[in-house]
Amino acid sequence: MRAVMQSAAMPQVPLWIDGRTQPASAQRFGEVFDPARGAAIRLTPLCEAQDVELAVSAAARAFPAWRDTPPLRRARILMRFRELLEADKEALARLVTEEHGKTLDDALGSVIRGIEVVEFAMGIPHLLKGEFAENVGGGVDCVSLRQPLGVCAGITPFNFPVMVPLWMFPVALACGNTFVLKPSEKVPSASLRMAELLHEAGLPPGVFNVLHGDRVVVDALLNHPLVKAVSFVGSTPVARHVYETGTRAGKRVQALGGAKNHAVVLPDADMEFTADALIGAAYGSAGERCMAISAVVAVGAAGDALIEKLKAKASAIRVGPGNAPGVGMGPVISAPHRARVAGYIDQGVKAGAEPVLDGRGLRVEGAEQGFFLGPTLFDRVRPEMAIYRDEIFGPLLVVLRAATLAEAIALVNANPYGNGTAIFTRDGAAARRFQNEIEVGMVGINVPIPVPMAFFSFGGWKASLFGDTHVHGPEGVRFYTRGKVVTTRWPESAAAAPGLDMPTLG
Repeated sequence: MRAVMQSAAMPQVPLWIDGRTQPASAQRFGEVFDPARGAAIRLTPLCEAQDVELAVSAAARAFPAWRDTPPLRRARILMRFRELLEADKEALARLVTEEHGKTLDDALGSVIRGIEVVEFAMGIPHLLKGEFAENVGGGVDCVSLRQPLGVCAGITPFNFPVMVPLWMFPVALACGNTFVLKPSEKVPSASLRMAELLHEAGLPPGVFNVLHGDRVVVDALLNHPLVKAVSFVGSTPVARHVYETGTRAGKRVQALGGAKNHAVVLPDADMEFTADALIGAAYGSAGERCMAISAVVAVGAAGDALIEKLKAKASAIRVGPGNAPGVGMGPVISAPHRARVAGYIDQGVKAGAEPVLDGRGLRVEGAEQGFFLGPTLFDRVRPEMAIYRDEIFGPLLVVLRAATLAEAIALVNANPYGNGTAIFTRDGAAARRFQNEIEVGMVGINVPIPVPMAFFSFGGWKASLFGDTHVHGPEGVRFYTRGKVVTTRWPESAAAAPGLDMPTLG
């Protein structure tokens, strides 16, 4: 995002610090676009270190009282927040569509998946219970506790302005932490709306704060001594930077990176069902999902029949503004990103892949300035090609051929990413082999996008995850708390006092 000067003609997105909106001290601003119109609609302040200090200090001041608030009272605030989210979900979806470009139905679905994490977080008091052992030694009891960390930070991507923040802060708040959210500067408005809803639900000032900005803010959060944990979702290079910088500063870090998600299709699969599933997984949200299927491995005789169906179905997708009736796919996020994806299509053609469908020439009537790119499909792609090797994050699907299931599994396992994968088959033994041997964190069997429900945890393997814990679910609770063990004795006389030897409790 290029930095621009403040303009009186364009509204500026505020910060949310200490329970209220306030302007940033920033002298740099980024333009927020409506991707369907190709027009800037507001400005995001690109905050500086002093803004970070204000937000983190507010969160640190609020932490002791929030930590000491009984977990059930914290959960009740989240219950009210969930009700407000439910009532406001269509408005939130419209904000997502306006700033990201995805269709309203797709945006609404992502909001609902975020609400599911709030519903999980409402039950977290049960998961904060420790263990107790009576009389582990003579008159000695032992108890384990889960306690909050302090100020936590979340750094979230442009593609899910509501859902991904909701993967993080409801869990952190339910566990007794305070939170500073740094959403993508491309899609800032939904985070401000959620801050307002949390305030309306009764969240005390300072417990939740929102900053805007670029790497300056990210690095300030990663190095701030009062920030105890950082959650990140984004590209692998940035995830690696976040993980290495944050852990070097002594923080707990979970950094979810990029993906190159594969679907393996066996010859016995229901081709009509499979093609429909792959079209949605590849081109939904214009391919701008970390769980999008961007590579299909067609095994044996599956290839030709599958390509024919994919071409027909992808050609039938109606592309246009996300708020227009009947539109299946909206624009990509920005003009530079459209140019980047189109460049990969150029590379695919030059590398010798077979272009089945080329979206570079698409024009949307009435939205000619929008950042549109049509569905693109390549066949007979080889692993050394850039269109297979790199995470492209656009409406570009590649098909590779494999002779056997074993060859397909080896191909997927050789890829440096390990976020999500799927297999399409009617053969239970083949599916079982696939789920056992595949080196990927989330696996679907006849399910193209295997995003787990909120009471499981989301996360990949290999270059798709840096850190030891996945996001939300039980692993999220472990990430946002730390363990403590208390050993207690109430001696009846001074004679029971320990001596100089190593104490034993038996």
